[in-house]
Amino acid sequence: MVKWRNCKLGELLEIKHGFAFLGEHFGSTGTHVVLTPGNFLEEGGFKERADKAKWYRGPIPEDYVLNEGDLIVAMTEQAEGLLGSSAIIPRSGVYLHNQRLGLIRIRDLEQADQHFIYYLFNTKPVRQQIRGSASGTKIRHTAPSRIADVKVSVPPLPIQRRIAGILSAYDELIENSQRRIKILESMARGLYREWFVHFRFPGHESVPRVKSPLGEIPKGWEVATLGAHLAALESGKRPKGGIRDVENGVPSIGAENINGIGQHDFASEKFVPREFFQGMRKGIVRDRDVAIYKDGAYIGKSSYFRDGFPHVECSVNEHVFLLRASGVRLKQNALYLWLQEPDTVQAIRSKNANAAQPGINQRTVGGLQLTLPDSQIAVQFDQLVDPLVAELINLAKKIENLRRTRDLLLPRLLSGQIDVGNYQQ
Repeated sequence: MVKWRNCKLGELLEIKHGFAFLGEHFGSTGTHVVLTPGNFLEEGGFKERADKAKWYRGPIPEDYVLNEGDLIVAMTEQAEGLLGSSAIIPRSGVYLHNQRLGLIRIRDLEQADQHFIYYLFNTKPVRQQIRGSASGTKIRHTAPSRIADVKVSVPPLPIQRRIAGILSAYDELIENSQRRIKILESMARGLYREWFVHFRFPGHESVPRVKSPLGEIPKGWEVATLGAHLAALESGKRPKGGIRDVENGVPSIGAENINGIGQHDFASEKFVPREFFQGMRKGIVRDRDVAIYKDGAYIGKSSYFRDGFPHVECSVNEHVFLLRASGVRLKQNALYLWLQEPDTVQAIRSKNANAAQPGINQRTVGGLQLTLPDSQIAVQFDQLVDPLVAELINLAKKIENLRRTRDLLLPRLLSGQIDVGNYQQ
């Protein structure tokens, strides 16, 4: 039987503090992104999200430019669950390493594999020790010296590589599916833009243009308010007093989960008691509902729930609107794609530009103007784009299944419960 070595992380690696980048040099654009714990995912890795990008336009300290393959760890609990989360940098020369992150360097490559260490950091025993080492009242943080004292058990290098290879295979399948999702969404959005923005739909050459409040549009099309073509526009709710202690029940989707089609943060999910859910009159998600974030910092973000993703049974809270189209000139696929258009997002956000508390209401949403085709074109477009959207959702389900399997395997592999010599994927 292979013997595992008990040691401290400091015997295997060292951790370098990041640089204190000055806030005065941050902007909406730039050449480099300063990574912070806010970019991390609780389960490990990080997501490149435009709404969390901190672009830096000041002098670039070369020693703090991260390279592809670098391993970093979050040392500040910027959000619940992020302290101790680690990530591997996907490409060189883009990301900067700030003081809330630690850059991990392996002391002896004959003793430890970098990818194995990455997965080790995302196991429960290691994360619990890192969190236990943190101090602070408002924002808890730890330090490289405290992480170095974390106790671990590691197998010989060949076993480390085998374990890392098994887990990496799942991550690669997830990444491949995520890339395919981006391609499919790009195709769907491109088709929408071609038909409904540029008016280059099949047979458009023989259709004259007529004047409208939004400029020239094809004859037979109309400019209408969104509300006139909705069958439902409603929000949900959560129990008074909050749901902090509810660990089981029915998933309740909030603003943190409104991240676009096929994107759902299962780790941050909240629940309402089943009895409360059964008493809800509005806000229960139906198949193909479109959701929009209606107040707060990211008004106008939208998502699309269909084919049992993210859940067969769920609801939304009071910060989310559910939209259901009438289905004649406006169908759900086109509704979601229209909400993704930058002009639409800007029109939504402009409705509350001077508000002290950003937010949109039902009247605001219902009053938005859009250009709609005749019913025949609406059906043709829906039939064309629906297979793309269905495959996208299928990939999102596949990703979640892969993540669940990987997360079940990770503690068993990293504790030696599974003999990797006999493991079959």
